[in-house]
Amino acid sequence: MRIGVDYYPEHWDRSLWEQDAQLMKETGVKLVRLAEFAWSRLEPEEGKFQFEWLDDAIELFHQKGIEVVLGTPTCTPPNWLVEKHPDVLPVDAQLHPRYPGVRGHRCYNSPSLHRYTKIIVDKLARRYANHPAVIGWQTDNEFGLNECNCENCNEQFRAWVRAKYGDLETVNREWGTVVWSGEYSRWSQVTTPLGGSPHLNPSYQLDYYRFQIDSCVVFQQVQLEILREQCPNQFVTHNIWSYPTMLDYYKVCEPLDFASLDYYPNTNPDKADTNLYSGALTLDLTRGIKNKNFWIMETMSGPPGCWFPMWRTPQPGFIRAFSWQSISRGADTVVHFRWRSATIGAEQFWHGLIDHSNVPGRRFREFAQLCREVNKLSDQLDGTELRNDVALLHSHEQYIAFRIQPQVEGMDYFDNLKVYHRALTKLGAGVDVKNTTDSLDGYKLVVAPSLYLLDEEMAAKLHAFAEAGGTLVLTHRTGVKNMNNVCWMEPLPGPLAKTAGIQVEEYDPIGTHVHTLTMNDDKSYTCTQWCDVIKPVTAETIAAYADDFFAGKPAVTVHPVGSGKVIYIGTQPEEAFFVDLFQALMEESGIQRFKDLPDGVQISVRQKRNEQYLFVLNLSKEVKTVEIGANYKSMLTDEWLEPVVELAPYSVDIVQYTAG
Repeated sequence: MRIGVDYYPEHWDRSLWEQDAQLMKETGVKLVRLAEFAWSRLEPEEGKFQFEWLDDAIELFHQKGIEVVLGTPTCTPPNWLVEKHPDVLPVDAQLHPRYPGVRGHRCYNSPSLHRYTKIIVDKLARRYANHPAVIGWQTDNEFGLNECNCENCNEQFRAWVRAKYGDLETVNREWGTVVWSGEYSRWSQVTTPLGGSPHLNPSYQLDYYRFQIDSCVVFQQVQLEILREQCPNQFVTHNIWSYPTMLDYYKVCEPLDFASLDYYPNTNPDKADTNLYSGALTLDLTRGIKNKNFWIMETMSGPPGCWFPMWRTPQPGFIRAFSWQSISRGADTVVHFRWRSATIGAEQFWHGLIDHSNVPGRRFREFAQLCREVNKLSDQLDGTELRNDVALLHSHEQYIAFRIQPQVEGMDYFDNLKVYHRALTKLGAGVDVKNTTDSLDGYKLVVAPSLYLLDEEMAAKLHAFAEAGGTLVLTHRTGVKNMNNVCWMEPLPGPLAKTAGIQVEEYDPIGTHVHTLTMNDDKSYTCTQWCDVIKPVTAETIAAYADDFFAGKPAVTVHPVGSGKVIYIGTQPEEAFFVDLFQALMEESGIQRFKDLPDGVQISVRQKRNEQYLFVLNLSKEVKTVEIGANYKSMLTDEWLEPVVELAPYSVDIVQYTAG
């Protein structure tokens, strides 16, 4: 376990390199990431390579005992490459090339990009494969979905569609192209979504996004094959951006050794109440991408701001606390962006640990404390992981499908996920955010929101989970379509109707209008977005609507399945509903949780064998009091803690105990 920094030697005079490296060593920095944007310095002209400056930088850090991760520089094709080979540039729906701007100006299907990518990555890999300081690689930087419409993408899209469906008759049937006379009679008519119309066929659009995702995966694979061959003893990762995004990180990260995340908790006061919980979801989701621990490749060092107005500066303790939050939820390494604020270029005001003055200040001292703490506990925490009884299912394809066809004003798939995860986190439960394709073995409670795209295989897996004794929670907009984005011709929730024991008679997309549902015990909650009017078949009603033409009709049901049960929620209740529901379900299932957590306090447990490490974090700027249940010795201060601990703003403590 280590703390690192992102460093750009090509941005600084060489006179600063030695003093920077020495200060890093004295501070306890164990790792630097280098060169992910340095293509024009590594290859200033085609075929003319200048690696000597990078050799010197790597050797300098090696002398200081600091490890190095190298980035492949393919996010920023240099001007000579763009000028000589314009096919490198992505093309928008109006067939206009997107010229170099900030970065990311590349089409994943460009033959020229593939050719020159192979050259630069091969040169780097061969040169640094055996350097003792270089421990791994980051492919590119923050891959995104380009939605390119160039002729190379057109050709590759046709090939992709042909490989999936075989013939045009099948394409026309599976996409439903008969609507609006859109049937294809020749393969040349199959193109990317030219023109940018918002009214395109949703099945076609979903496959286009799948194709573009696969194009990114193939482009990364070009690099991976070289790195795996030349650098078998070094890891390969990629730094993803926070969800929601149109790129499927499950596919991007599948061939990598582990996932890495660029994590920037929002410092603005208007985000304070929800930011820490959204961040917890992001971290849990990243851990679930490969179902293993991960890295933070970039995180907060000061107020961000470049092409947008600057955020508030991090409050005292903020940087340290949110770094420990990352570790508490599965990060094995945390790398801070960046060492020093840039004096040049687009990111001058995305602040580093050291300001433009080059005088280390409050934030740097806080970072130094973090380094000391992590270095002190590294040996004990190495090899620890999280093991939880609760899973929240997440699906990238559901997100895309909802983006293609928004269901109602105010309904957002990922924002709803935040509500469910926030309720569970406030209850002190450990949560694994799992891909819907993952195994559910070992979980006691599974929350599966809005499975809009649903096939029989997924329905059977969820049914089997409940039948074996699990508690399954389903929500509105489940079972609407098959995986090709075509509506099921059967009552909702489609393939899960029998599992839920209900049928949806009709629905009302209420949007931002506020309705009320009443539980059997007469407790009431508000609800918005959607109202499924439910007909129980074999299920029992546990809540009903209190108003509108469907007043008295079931809103929430429970259905026994085997030795487990299924809860169906036909609307989007307020957060308090989910807190109460999940609390009752966890108590029934015997799920361990930390009770009575104040708002802003999070607790996580990492463990190996029988040793458990309890992370207690106050991620708010107010004093909080929390009960940890016994006298424990702080691993950070070596002082004994009382069973009830008072936590200062942005304070952290870690204790060790042995499971019974």
